[in-house]
Amino acid sequence: MKFWLSLVLVFCGCIFQADAQQQGIYLDRAEEAFALVWDKYRVNEYGLFSEYYPNSYKPDLNYFQGDVQQAKEVSYLWPMSGVFSSVTVLMEINQNKYASYLDSMVIAVEKYLDKTRTPYGYQAYPSKFEVVDRYYDDNGLVGIDYIDSYNLTKNPLYLQRAKDVMTFIESGWTDDFGGGVSWLEGIRDQKPACSNGKATVLALKLYEATHEQQYLNYGMKSYNWMISTLRDDSLHIIWNSLLTPEGTHSEVQKHPYTYNTGTMIQAAVRLYKITNNSKFLEDAKALAEGSCKFYFDHTKEGIPYVKDMPWFTLVLFRGYQELYEIDKDLRYVNVVIERADWAWQHARDKEGLSYHDWSGREDESKKPKWLLDTSCMAELYARIAIIKNENK
Repeated sequence: MKFWLSLVLVFCGCIFQADAQQQGIYLDRAEEAFALVWDKYRVNEYGLFSEYYPNSYKPDLNYFQGDVQQAKEVSYLWPMSGVFSSVTVLMEINQNKYASYLDSMVIAVEKYLDKTRTPYGYQAYPSKFEVVDRYYDDNGLVGIDYIDSYNLTKNPLYLQRAKDVMTFIESGWTDDFGGGVSWLEGIRDQKPACSNGKATVLALKLYEATHEQQYLNYGMKSYNWMISTLRDDSLHIIWNSLLTPEGTHSEVQKHPYTYNTGTMIQAAVRLYKITNNSKFLEDAKALAEGSCKFYFDHTKEGIPYVKDMPWFTLVLFRGYQELYEIDKDLRYVNVVIERADWAWQHARDKEGLSYHDWSGREDESKKPKWLLDTSCMAELYARIAIIKNENK
C-alpha cells in the first residue's frame, strides 16, 4: 500500500511540476520580445526607436498618403506607438516593473507633437526634425495609449492628452457622405476604417473614464457610420475605406484588413457594456465569427496562418479578447493563440525576432525586422498571459 501511495505521489508530483513549468510561458515570451525591442531598436541618442533592425536598413516605406518615404534615423509614429501599447499591456500585469518604461514612452511620443498647427496633434515624424503630415489614425493610436495609461495610473495629464487627441480627430469630422473623418489632415479623398475605428474606440474609452456625454455621442455616431458604411453584411467584416475622390461620389474600397474589424468588435463590446443593448453584443459576435472564417486557415500541410500582417492581427485579437471577457467563449482568441504558438516555434530568427509571416513558410532569418512586427509580439503574448491568468 505504501509503495503504491508513493508511486501516486511521485506521479502527481510530476504532473504538478509539468504544470508549473507551463505557467507563465506567455508572459516569459512577452518579456523576451519586449526586451528585444529595447535592446535592438532603441536609439539612445534621441530616446526613440529605429524603424528596422538593423538601423542601417533604410527601405522605402509605403504606408503614407501619396509618395513613399524612406526610413530615417528614427521610426515614424505608427511603429513607435506599438512600443507604447506593449508597455501599457505589460503594466496591467506588473505596474511597478514597467512604470519607468511608461515614463520613457510618454517622453518619446511627445517628441511627435506638433504645436505649429491648431488644434494640436501628433505628426508622423518627430517635430524636432521637420514639420510633416498629421494622420488621424496615428493620433487615434496615441489617444488610446494615453487613455489606457490614465486608467492604469490615474495621472490626469494622460487623460488630458487623450482628450486633446480626441479634439484633433473631431476637427476632421465632416458630414459629407454621411460623416466620418479622413485619413490625412486636409485631404478628403477617403474616409477609412482605420481613422474612424480608432476614433470610435478612443471616444468610448474616454466616456467610460469620464462619463462625459460628448464622448458617448461621438462614439455612437462614429460607430453607426462605420457599421452602415463599411460593414459587409454577408461576410461580417469591415472593409477598408469609403473612397471620396474629388468629393463628388463615393465607393467602398473592398480591401480586407483584420484590424478594421478588430476595432469595431472592441467598440461594439464597449457599447454593449455602456448601454446594455444586446444589439451591440450581437454585432460583436457576428464580426468575430465573420473575421474568424475570413482571415484564418491552415495549409494542406496543416500549418496555421492568417491572411494579414502581425500588428493588424493583434488589433483583431484586442477585439476578440474584449469579447471573451464578456462571453467567456475561447474560440476566437484560441485561433490567434494557435498562430502565436506556431510563430514562436517556427518563425523567429537566431536573435529571437519574429518573422513578418507567422507561418514560417519562407525563411526570413536573414531579413531585417520591422519595429512594429517585433513590438506587437510583446503585446500579443502579454494579452494571452492575461487571458491565461499568468502573473509574476
